[in-house]
Amino acid sequence: MKQQSLFVKSDEHQLHVRHIYQQEGGMPILMLHGTIENGKIFYTKSGKGLACYLAKQGFDVYVPDLRGKGLSIPTLHETTEHGQHEMIVADIPALVNFVAEKTGKQMHVICHSWGGVVFCSSFARFPALHSHVSKLVCFGTKRSVYRKTFNKFWKVDVLFNRIAPLLAKRKGFIDAVKLKFGADNETRRFLKECTYWVKINPWHDPVDQYKYGNAANTIEWPETWHLTGINDDLLGHIDDVKAFVEETNPVAKVSLLSKQAGNLKDYDHIDILTDANAVQDHFPELVSWLNK
Repeated sequence: MKQQSLFVKSDEHQLHVRHIYQQEGGMPILMLHGTIENGKIFYTKSGKGLACYLAKQGFDVYVPDLRGKGLSIPTLHETTEHGQHEMIVADIPALVNFVAEKTGKQMHVICHSWGGVVFCSSFARFPALHSHVSKLVCFGTKRSVYRKTFNKFWKVDVLFNRIAPLLAKRKGFIDAVKLKFGADNETRRFLKECTYWVKINPWHDPVDQYKYGNAANTIEWPETWHLTGINDDLLGHIDDVKAFVEETNPVAKVSLLSKQAGNLKDYDHIDILTDANAVQDHFPELVSWLNK
């Protein structure tokens, strides 16, 4: 298996893309990470993770770090002004077009968490992307958090919606790595735009008021599969996942991974991608579905 770093231009940014493959000519897969993380949620240099597993099955895998994340250039700093709007209108179209032009093929898109929200937003907004995407997979993807629990109040309403923006005000970004509650950092503007949707506001762009929800209802979505874990009680709870399914592709396949459903363990928001059991559990089923 081979891994190499490529870079894709998006505005003034150079987006790092980890290209992982075992053989030339496989079906391309673009994998998009979520909030407070980067592309390494999908791979390790030693060959672990879903991206590496898919490469071993013959797929041609591309794992980007969105702007300011991972090895993308430039990294976040005090004058960084971008938010999720730029990821939707610039980064994702640039990445889809890059993979399409490099491979000459349609691609599957696999997202984790908020990566699925920004991808679906971009897909709804830009019809030119539709012909490039064959299938869509989302792990633990929700747009708004509808549940009313103490865990939601403390971690979402207090920590994410209030404290994180205050911490980001001093530096211009939330230093999640230093504070040890995330794998990567986020800009103050990203937090503001993301929080707007998490708080159950309409699916409109906070920057230019583009109505993603209206557009989503008028397009033909690719065949889609949403997966989440039964122990994901907040960031990808099954009720919130289903609410986002209704906003996008109501006929999408939805799976709740648990021992009761026949899985090897009760998965949560992160180990649904990183647990060693996944290689014998839902990863093979995913490959079969992608190849079908």
